[in-house]
Amino acid sequence: MSYDLAVWEGEQPADDAAAGEVYDQFYDTYMDGEEQVPTPRIRAYVLALLARWAEELPDDDEDVSPWSASPLMDEASGPMVYFTMRYSMCEEVSAEAARMAAAHGLVCYDPQWERLRPTADERTACH
Repeated sequence: MSYDLAVWEGEQPADDAAAGEVYDQFYDTYMDGEEQVPTPRIRAYVLALLARWAEELPDDDEDVSPWSASPLMDEASGPMVYFTMRYSMCEEVSAEAARMAAAHGLVCYDPQWERLRPTADERTACH
């Protein structure tokens, strides 16, 4: 089982419903459409994620890397990255990934919760 996040470049949507509409449009265009080279900002964000968490799994510990798919950069297309993480690590990793997206000036949307992230309590949480 995995947990998904979508991160993209663009204006911050007014609310969760508007974010869901943008998410649907972006997903159809960039993830289901023709693959595109990640934009510099999305590439920088993915590289920041990889600097924070390992991509490759050591043979003896399957919960070192949070990513369900690798290479993680392959999950980026144009101004969007849609990535999956191991459910066993999703609480910590998704909150930090959302804060990192905000720090990079990107929009983060959680399709499971159907809401923008980071939430108010995640913004103030300790890193």
